Amino acid sequence: MKIFLSRPRGFCAGVERAIETVERALEKFGRPVYVRHEIVHNKVVVEDLEQKGAIFVDDLADVPQDGHVIFSAHGVAPMVFSQAESLNLHAIDATCPLVTKVHVEARQFAQRDFSILLIGHADHVEVEGVVGEAPDRIQVVASPDEAERVQVEDPTRVAVLTQTTLSVDEAERVMVVLRRRFPELTTPRKEDICYATTNRQMAVKELQGQVDAWLVIGDRMSSNSNRLREIAASSGVPAFMVLGPDEIEPQWFAGKQSVGVTSGASTPESSVRAVVARLRELGATEVEEVDGKRETVEFSLPAEVR
Repeated sequence: MKIFLSRPRGFCAGVERAIETVERALEKFGRPVYVRHEIVHNKVVVEDLEQKGAIFVDDLADVPQDGHVIFSAHGVAPMVFSQAESLNLHAIDATCPLVTKVHVEARQFAQRDFSILLIGHADHVEVEGVVGEAPDRIQVVASPDEAERVQVEDPTRVAVLTQTTLSVDEAERVMVVLRRRFPELTTPRKEDICYATTNRQMAVKELQGQVDAWLVIGDRMSSNSNRLREIAASSGVPAFMVLGPDEIEPQWFAGKQSVGVTSGASTPESSVRAVVARLRELGATEVEEVDGKRETVEFSLPAEVR
């Protein structure tokens, strides 16, 4: 069996920035440093940071006064910053700059009295944060069916935003409906789906027809990892998502000549290496790296930890 190892894969610039923010905060302020929700959606990363001294909380009330708390890469609503201030906490914002871009767009469209349609999944933390910028003006639209039904105050003043980690194809299907229903639809100057999400999806598409099965390495809470698995499966071959090698079932690869392997934007390369090693134990004899678009994006760290 041959392994086709897709590239780019794994950490994007926003995830690298968020993880380094926690590590720098621990070095600068000492243990513990608190993090609101998972810094990124990957249990391997979270457990590693816990061992280094990070404490993950769901409620800011669990952070002691004068403590340092980091907001995750997914972003938070303005009310969360206000709550941190009221509790006398030192907040450090590790929101991915590409998510911050969507927050800024939401505020600007709301100030101009647009009805805002946010393409995304309402239960995702990134979407919750964006909606918090203008909850009375933003409606979440998850599918073409919902796009057909959504109602707005003024059809001539409608703006659309997108969750950064969606499938490009999924978002476009919704956009087709919205453009038809609202011909004067206003969009951001630059698309919201992030470069890393797009590049990883394109790399998977490039291998369609060349592999008999897919393994996507990622956490089940990770939106972009789930989208990668869906895209891999769309070519008609089995596609499985695992956090690491222990979740691999040998029968998945019975009779398979080739397997494509990729990983979500919050998956460490150590997980990829461990999965490849497990596949070798199961009979893989060759590994080929398949290059996609080269990524050179870097983001500066928050001022508090530079």
